[in-house]
Amino acid sequence: TIFYIVPDFLACYPASSHYLKNTPTQLAFFERNIVDSHYYTRTRASTMSTTEAQDPVKSETNKVESVIRSRKERPTGSTHFGDADWDEEQVDEIGDATWGEVAKACCVHDAKEWGKIFVGACGALFFLYFFLFALELLGNSAKVLGGCRAGGLLSDETNPVAGLVIGELATALIQSSSTTTSIIVSLVGAEAISVNTGIYLVMGANIGTSVTNTIVSMGQMADGAQLERAFAGATVHDIFNLLSVAILFPLEIISHYLYHLTKAMLPDNVKDGEAWSGPIKKIVSPLSDKILKSNKDVIKDIATGKVESCDTYYPVLCLDGIEDYKHCASKCDKDAGEEVGVDCGRVGLITCDKTTGCPAFFQNGANLHDDSISGGVCLVLSLFLLIVCLMGLVNVLQRGLAGMSTRIIYKATNVNGLIAIAIGTGITILVQSSSITTSVLTPF
Repeated sequence: TIFYIVPDFLACYPASSHYLKNTPTQLAFFERNIVDSHYYTRTRASTMSTTEAQDPVKSETNKVESVIRSRKERPTGSTHFGDADWDEEQVDEIGDATWGEVAKACCVHDAKEWGKIFVGACGALFFLYFFLFALELLGNSAKVLGGCRAGGLLSDETNPVAGLVIGELATALIQSSSTTTSIIVSLVGAEAISVNTGIYLVMGANIGTSVTNTIVSMGQMADGAQLERAFAGATVHDIFNLLSVAILFPLEIISHYLYHLTKAMLPDNVKDGEAWSGPIKKIVSPLSDKILKSNKDVIKDIATGKVESCDTYYPVLCLDGIEDYKHCASKCDKDAGEEVGVDCGRVGLITCDKTTGCPAFFQNGANLHDDSISGGVCLVLSLFLLIVCLMGLVNVLQRGLAGMSTRIIYKATNVNGLIAIAIGTGITILVQSSSITTSVLTPF
C-alpha cells in the first residue's frame, strides 16, 4: 500500500479517498500533477502485517518517510532550494516560471505559514540591524586605531602613483571611503594639497573601500560552497573599482580631464551647507555611539597640518571630572579667549556625542595608548558580532527559502541590468556608504 500525505490536495478535494482507491492510471496522473509542490511527501511502499492492522499507532510509527531532496527524483526535474544537488544546477537549466507562480509562492499561505514568515522576517531584521551595527562599530574602531596614521598619510603632497596608494591605505586603515573622501575635500579646500593630488587620493580611496565586504565574505568559511559564492560577490566590487581606476588613472595623468571637468562644474559662489546623514546611520548610530564614537576632527587636523601629532589631544580632560559632551567635547572659542582645561574640555580619538553623551569606552584622563586599546577591543568585538550576525542572517534566509523552486527564485530576482544598477545607486545614495550596500548584499 502506498500512502500519500498531500495537505493541499486533500484540502481542495474532500472526496480524495475516492481518487486514492481508483486505478493505477489515476494514481499516476495524481502524482504527476502535484509532484512539483514543496508540500509533497511520499512514504516508502510497505505491506501491512496483521499486527500493524490491529495496532494503528504502531503502524503509524513504523512508517518511514523519505522526503524528496534531489531534482533527479522529481519527474519534472525541477530543483528546490535546499536540495542535495542544488549547487549542481546551471543557470541555463533553470526553467521559466510565470509571475502568477511567483505571486502564489509569495502571497498564498495559510495562517501557520504566515506566522512562520512573520517570525522569520523579524529574525532577519534582528540580525540585519546588528550586522549594520557591527559594521558601524568596525568603522569607528578602525578610525580610533588608524586615525593618526591615516591623517599623516593624507597630509603630504605626492606624485600620482603615491597618491593612489596612500588613498587606498588610508581607507583600509579607517574602513570608510566616505571619511577619507571628506578629509581629502577638506584638505583641498584648505589648500593643503592640490586638486590634482586630491583626484588621485579619491581614486585610491575607492579601491581601499572594497576591503570591508571581503572581510564579510570571510565569515562564511564554514561552508566552502557559500564562501565561494560570497567571495565572488564581494570581488565584483573590487574588480569594478580596480578596472575603473585602471582606465581613468592613465587618462587623468595624460589629459587631466577630471581636473578640467571639475573646474568647469565649480559654481561662482560656494556656501557652507549642513551635512546630511542617511537613514541607516540615524538608526544604527545611536546604539554604536553608546559603545564607541570616533573623533574625525583629529584625523582632519593632522592631515591639514593644524597639529603635528595625536599627542596634542592627550590626556583627555573633562571639566570638574564630569563625563558628558558639554564638559568634555565642547570646543573652545579662541576668539573669546577660552582656554582648554578652564572653559572647555579636551578629547582625543574617542569623543562624546551631543545626544547620547560619552560612550562606554570613553575615559577621563585617558592617554593615546588607552584609546588605542579601547579601539582594539571594539574591533575584535565588532568582528565577532559581524560573523555571528552573518551566520544568523544566512541561516534565517536559507530556512525561509527551503523547499522553494529555483524557477520561482530566479524569476523573482532576475531583473534587468540597468534596473539593478539604478537600484544599487539609489540604495548607496540613501545609506551614504558603498561598504554597507556591498556588505549586506554579500550574504544574500
